[in-house]
Amino acid sequence: MADLAFEDRATGALIGALIGDALAVGPHWYYNLDELRTAYGPWISGYTTPKPGRYHEGLKAGESSQAGVLLELTMRSLAERGQYDEADFCRRLDHDFFPRIDGTPNHGPGGYTSQSIRETYRLRVTLGRPWGQTSGWADTTEAAERVLAIAVRDARNVGALAEHVSSNTALTQCDGVVGAMTTAYGLALGLLVQGERFDGQITDKLMQRVRAGALPFHSVTKEGEDAVPDGPERARKPGQYPSPDALIGMGQIAGAAIDPAVRIEPAWKVSEVYGMPCAVYHQFPAAYHLAARFADDYEAAVLNAVNGGGQNQARAILTGALVGAMVGVSGIPKRFIEGLDRHEERLALAQRIAAQANA
Repeated sequence: MADLAFEDRATGALIGALIGDALAVGPHWYYNLDELRTAYGPWISGYTTPKPGRYHEGLKAGESSQAGVLLELTMRSLAERGQYDEADFCRRLDHDFFPRIDGTPNHGPGGYTSQSIRETYRLRVTLGRPWGQTSGWADTTEAAERVLAIAVRDARNVGALAEHVSSNTALTQCDGVVGAMTTAYGLALGLLVQGERFDGQITDKLMQRVRAGALPFHSVTKEGEDAVPDGPERARKPGQYPSPDALIGMGQIAGAAIDPAVRIEPAWKVSEVYGMPCAVYHQFPAAYHLAARFADDYEAAVLNAVNGGGQNQARAILTGALVGAMVGVSGIPKRFIEGLDRHEERLALAQRIAAQANA
């Protein structure tokens, strides 16, 4: 029998991420919050059109940035292949996506091409390197914004999830910290799709799997029954990480977010506490805080992500997926779903992946 609650959560994660992306298309990358408020008022509550001269000029309210385009490309590969197929994903980048960009920032679908994609384009297209030799050192969440779809598809098998997420991340980003934090995010999302909560216990639930050998993180650095395997304290291959700190940190952030003695008010100031820039060590903590604090309120979670300014698009995508997984697509306000460009087509695509994951 189909687990309809599972499919609701899986669909909610995917649609929640697409909505988060589109909500930030207009007010993306305002690092001066006074300028943001002047442009869009004291509180952004829905989809907006980018102002002239901004990064996504030419897009309409509800349309996706390039992050949303790449997320949808990943979703289509998953849906049509029925599982993660790296060769198919790479083929789609080669034939369906790279011909639409030129390796410069302000060109291509969605209005802006991220640093990691520009680096991969240069290595793959300009220099002709094979896949596997195409990753750069960008420290952004770009990979996380697409591999979240893989995490949803593999939610029932966290071992496969970790392997596929880390492998896909390594196609465009080679930094071990980026890989570890991106994989940790994907694992958390997978547990939420299964029905877990994003709270201070999320670390314990993941560390149990690490100690059981199901996840590619070292569990301890001391002698004893949980000792790390023999060998150097470094990643040996994509997805095998030298410490579990990426898993431990998320639980501590979540615990603080729901601790009444620890408050960030108003909640959008999470961007000022953890930082507005694009790097993973700014974006993941902010998303974790908002997901834990607003675990049952998708609207509050994503709107506080958007209204914090800076790299609010990544913050809203990551937050939107986490909270979308907890509330399900049934818990996302209809105005957000109906205002999303091609919402019926994308909802059907998300539901197809959710059904495959459930099966």
